[in-house]
Amino acid sequence: MNRTITVRLPENLKTGLQKVSRYEDKPLSDVVRESIRMYVSIRKFRAIRNRILPFAEAAGILTDEDVFKGIK
Repeated sequence: MNRTITVRLPENLKTGLQKVSRYEDKPLSDVVRESIRMYVSIRKFRAIRNRILPFAEAAGILTDEDVFKGIK
């Protein structure tokens, strides 16, 4: 079930969202929903990364290259 929320935005952010909406030919609500979904996903990813980072470092996995070597 969708819920309605009210968010106050500075004019320049509102204008930017409206431009994206027009450029992508998507309703403004879809642009805002997608933006929030991406923000939440990034925050979740960072939280997980921060929890596993000490284990990766202990295993000698310090760079992207180390990760790719480990999955070959």
